[in-house]
Amino acid sequence: MSDDILGGSDDVVGVLTDRIEARFGMGVDQLKAAVAAAPAANPDATAVVKYHGLLLDSQAVLDRAEDALLAALETQPSEVDDPTMHLAQRVNAAVTTRDGRALVVRWLLDPDAPGKKGLAAERLARLNRGTRKGPAVQTSAPHRPAAVPAPTSVPRAGRATL
Repeated sequence: MSDDILGGSDDVVGVLTDRIEARFGMGVDQLKAAVAAAPAANPDATAVVKYHGLLLDSQAVLDRAEDALLAALETQPSEVDDPTMHLAQRVNAAVTTRDGRALVVRWLLDPDAPGKKGLAAERLARLNRGTRKGPAVQTSAPHRPAAVPAPTSVPRAGRATL
């Protein structure tokens, strides 16, 4: 896979959608329907559909942030004020989020990606086999019976009590 997906392309989602369709041999809508019908049938497809949905969400957030920034810049005089700079920072954060999710989708689509073969992949597969059903540590307070009396303080001999 080429590294130019994230190199300023305006259609990151489109490029990755095409790759998903090529990899699974069906449209994204068909893939979503297949995953919804049998999520455990193909864990790779399930993960790709999940992160593609997150990618679409982050692209929508980015589009709205860019629109708000452009609207603010059109009304600005020569200098940019603090609210407009805040909008620019929101655009930067949205780009970072979108690009991160795009990288995850790209990694999921690449069978030769680092961590998918060799010892790391074997360890990950063992970890994901579901040997544990709950958290590794206790997350709630232990149950104490109500019949246990509260400790009382008894004055000791030779000590004055106030």
